[in-house]
Formats: sequence, C-alpha cells, structure tokens
Amino acid sequence: MIADTGPRSMGAGVRAGGQIMADALRAYGIDAVFCVPGESYLGLFDALYDHRDAIRVVTCRHEHGAAHMADAYGKLTGRPGICLVTRGPGACNASIGVHTAFQDSTPMLLVVGQAARAHIGREAFQEVDFEAMFRPLAKRAMTVERAADMPEAIAGALHAAMSGRRGPVVLSVPEDVFAETSDVPDLAPRPIERRVPDPGHMERLHHLLHDAARPLMLLGGSGWTDEARRDIVAFAAANALPTCCSFRRHDILDNDHPAFVGEMGIGADPALIARARAADLLLVVGARLGEMTSQRYTLIDPDRSAQILAHVHPDAAELGRVFPPALGIAADVAPFAAAARTLAPAGVPRWHDWSVTARADYEANRALPDCPGAVDLGRAMMDLDARLPADAVITVDAGNFSGWPQRFLRFGGGRRLLGATNGAMGYGVPAAVAAKVAQPDRVV
Repeated sequence: MIADTGPRSMGAGVRAGGQIMADALRAYGIDAVFCVPGESYLGLFDALYDHRDAIRVVTCRHEHGAAHMADAYGKLTGRPGICLVTRGPGACNASIGVHTAFQDSTPMLLVVGQAARAHIGREAFQEVDFEAMFRPLAKRAMTVERAADMPEAIAGALHAAMSGRRGPVVLSVPEDVFAETSDVPDLAPRPIERRVPDPGHMERLHHLLHDAARPLMLLGGSGWTDEARRDIVAFAAANALPTCCSFRRHDILDNDHPAFVGEMGIGADPALIARARAADLLLVVGARLGEMTSQRYTLIDPDRSAQILAHVHPDAAELGRVFPPALGIAADVAPFAAAARTLAPAGVPRWHDWSVTARADYEANRALPDCPGAVDLGRAMMDLDARLPADAVITVDAGNFSGWPQRFLRFGGGRRLLGATNGAMGYGVPAAVAAKVAQPDRVV
C-alpha cells in the first residue's frame, strides 16, 4: 500500500474530475506535488486547494525543475513523486524528468493537462499525442477519457509506479475531464506485492558463494529501505563480502563499513574495475547492468566460464537482458536482503586477503592527489565531508565536476546521495529543493 496508514478519506457523491483526482491523491497518502500551473488542469489545481492541509503544492518556474523535484522526492521517500504540468511545451519540458525517473527506476506520476476532448485530433493549441510521446520514456502512458475513469486510472498508475521495477507513469487528462462530474466512488489503494526470492535460488546462491574464491557484490537500483540496507550490510559482514555500488548509488551501503570497496560508475577506480573483471562470482543486486555500471558493457565476459554472474532484480525481464546470468533471481531488493541475511555464513571465507586488499584499494583511491592549481577540489570535498552531519542529503548534477563529490564524500548509513544516473543536467538544485520539502529537518 502506498499510503502509510491507508486511505484518509474516500470521496462520495457527485464530484468533478479534478476533485476525484485530488481526493484520490490524498487517499493514497500523497503529501506534496510539484507543478507549473497551466490552464489545462485548473480543475485539479482548484481541487487541491481543498486539501491544502494535507497536500503541499510546490509551484515551480519551469517544468524541467518540477519533474526533477518529483524524481528526487521519489528517490528520497520511496513513494511516488507527483508532477503536474500543462500540455505541449509544459509536457515536453517535463519529459527530461520522466526519462530520468525511467532510467533511475524512480516511482513517479506525471499528470498532463490535455486539450479538450472535442478538439483532440485537430492539432489544437499545444496538442500532442502524449501516449505516443511518453511510451518509450515511461512504464505506462495513458489518457483518462472520462471523469468516471479517474479512480481506476489513479489506482493503476500509482500501483504501476511502485510495482516490480519502479518507474514513472504518465496520465494525460483532457481539460474538460477535470470539470466533468461523476458519482463514481474512490478505490482503495492497491496493495504493492513485493517479489520474494525462491528458496531454491537462495540455496543455489549459498552454494555459489561457498565455492567462490574471489566474490564481489554490486548493489544498485531502487527500493532500498533503511531495513533493507541494514540487512544487506549484515549479509556482507557475515561473509566478509567485498561490496561496491552502481553509478550514483553508493549511499546504499555505509561507505565506512569494511565491506564497502567503491562505486562502479563513471571514473571508477581502475583497481575496482580490474577486481570486478577478475571476480569468479559477481553478485549483482538491484542494478540493471547498464552502460555506466558495466563500464560500457565490458565488465562481464559471457565467454569466460570462470566468471559466474548471479543477478537479482525485481523485473524478471531484466535478467539476461544484457548479460546471461548463471543464476537469475526475480525478487525485490528488500525481500532478497532479508532472505540473504538469514543465510548461514559460507564457512571461513577463503577470500580474506581479497577482501582486505579491495578495501585498501578504496581507501587509497580517496587519498588526495597532487593539485596543480590554486583550488584543491579534493581538499574542499574532504573538508565538506568532515563538516556535514551524518544524515545530510547531498544532491549532484551532471558533468565531470561530479567526480569530486562522488569520490571524496562518504555516503551510506544516514547520509543520502541524490543524482540522476541518466546524466540529466539541471538536476542538483531542484533535487535539493525537493529534499528539503520532503525532510525539512535535514541538512541538504
């Protein structure tokens, strides 16, 4: 269930489409939306005023920023970030944020106000076929044709955003649907079922780990709750398992933990890349093995029989999509981490020296390099790292400069990193605003 305590209010009686959507968002526990107001969804905007005690409306100056705020909100809270935009240019501006949420597996809902139903198909003012436009960029793109369809559309959209591999869903709503009335009742939030790992697959993984001499675990993706983080740390610690994280996901594992050995992203430590290629067991949990994390698809060689890949991902279609695994486990990261924690340690690990050296390589990579200029960015990051509280939220933008905070700042534990793994520029500032909206007591 998306709402923490179930629906707070269920609408009844004759309501306009905008009111039906606003009531549904509140019933699902949505407490913030990010938007640039536009005439095509004024009916929803008016209805949100009735829920101003529960839903904060954050008005932005550009849809690019609003969509990135929704993505960052979804990353930080684990709940769908909501973005509202008008048609045409508004939706086009927001599309970068939708693509970010798709590649980053972030739960998100984009609501687009569309031209009136009677005008669609005539190339009306700012009219775009949003289902066709967003189909390659989102998990699902739909049009709400009637006010009576609104409860089902919201229920399906939020369920899709949170199920399996999380991601963005786009709802296109003609402006007159927001004004149309219906006596349709609300729908209760659909429960979100988390895929648990097959016990036989977990036993197979236990045997693979027992037989390994040079194992390495790689963590990534979304859906990592605080409890899941604790569980995966316990699993790594019990097995003295060296663990790295995918691009801009190295806040999953506490960087101060002896098991953490670095980030496998852009500008990764060459020693870590070499170690991953030399591993006889590579356990990937949650990550997609995309271009950045796989070092342009060179990290794994399917022809090397000595390199065994075990891949855990909530979407079964992702298993084998890029590299064929010897063991594919279709499971959400949280249930997998809980199951992995209960596995008995694989005996006295034969890879003690392998693990110690991997951690030493990570520490060596954080040593400050010689700085030829007047501004030592490595030292600046080290000083910032020492001053930031343990639960700070740090946002990064795209560009080579981000290599400095990603290399020298420490994450994990209570400190979080928000960055777009698709390399979208203009992410850092709106992400920081969203983080402060979501958790105002934290330093951002």
